[in-house]
Amino acid sequence: MRRTTRPDHRPVAGPSGRDRLPSLTGLRFWAALVVVLYHLSRQVGEVPWISAATWYGRSGVTFFFVLSGFVLAWTYDGRRVPVKVFLWRRFARIWPLLAVTTALSAAAYAVLGTEVSVRAVAATLLLANAWLPDPDLLRGGNPAAWSLSDEAWFYLLFPLLTAVPWLRSARGRLGVAVAVCAVVPAVWLCGAVIADPVVRSWALGYFPVTRTPQFLLGVVAGLAVARGWRPPLRPGAAVALVAAWHLALVPWSRAVPDALWYSPYQASQLLSTPLFALLVAAAAHADLHGRRTGLAGPRSIRLGHWSFAWYLVHEIVIRLWTGAYGRPEGLAATARVWLLVIAASLALSAAAYHWVERPCERRLRGAGPRPAPAAAERGAAHSGAGRGAAPGAG
Repeated sequence: MRRTTRPDHRPVAGPSGRDRLPSLTGLRFWAALVVVLYHLSRQVGEVPWISAATWYGRSGVTFFFVLSGFVLAWTYDGRRVPVKVFLWRRFARIWPLLAVTTALSAAAYAVLGTEVSVRAVAATLLLANAWLPDPDLLRGGNPAAWSLSDEAWFYLLFPLLTAVPWLRSARGRLGVAVAVCAVVPAVWLCGAVIADPVVRSWALGYFPVTRTPQFLLGVVAGLAVARGWRPPLRPGAAVALVAAWHLALVPWSRAVPDALWYSPYQASQLLSTPLFALLVAAAAHADLHGRRTGLAGPRSIRLGHWSFAWYLVHEIVIRLWTGAYGRPEGLAATARVWLLVIAASLALSAAAYHWVERPCERRLRGAGPRPAPAAAERGAAHSGAGRGAAPGAG
């Protein structure tokens, strides 16, 4: 990684006062949208062109894992925040909305006449549902919430990562980045030795340890940008690279069934890791230097704020619709259901953000442990840089 002089300032706050890297907030919405379109395509029905391009939109979760590491590293670089304060803030950030949406998901299952798994709900609320290859645990609470189990693991690791000597120098960060970029395809190749498709899907797609390199690369990129590294691509080129990767998956998906280990299903969410790291770093660097990205407008930021709730809510809305009315027939009917689900889930997400997510986070943070006054003063320049980035969160 090439270093430049470290910036002496942080960009001014976004419209909300909390978005010091507003383009990253805007990107969160687009990543969440890709995940939503992925679920709509597979559970409701396909729409030409859009479904082909987002058939492996689950890779949006990879984006959020990379983003999570980046934002946390950039926010806490140089700050001495007690571990208990950091972990409490992370809990306040993700758990209230997780609890509410898990309750909604369980209610949806009950309304549809599906048995509600108490153990799955408990595992989801304990952020432990991704640690075993058990489909009931992964889908029986809130199916989208498995990624928060991974995020909880990342949060536990983060204070340890900040103490790793290799991450303190440009050469060390470069070595870690190269190692991660080598480990990611190696993990994907390990799918060849896992015969059971259920275990393979869990091991490569859900298991927190397997997903850790994505978070780690985000941490490396966040520290590098905070200390003056200039990414090799501008945001537009990085977006084009990510789009080209997903379009390349289209012919691959037509040639290889998802059930095979070398299908693009797992490749899409593993091999995209370096591309997402470049995208996040490029967007953040542009914000730091006052360049427009087209991602930092008030509407983009507002939608980005809703993205965490949207991620957790949209599948519940899809499940209720298909459970009550089945899959629509014909392109026109499918498109109408898509629009209805998107509008309804976005409206619910906005309500959840303003009435649950933000007020609960503020109250829990206020009731929890706080850093010493000196540490809080040192961190004032960083405050609000990002609120973490669980899938949809930020």
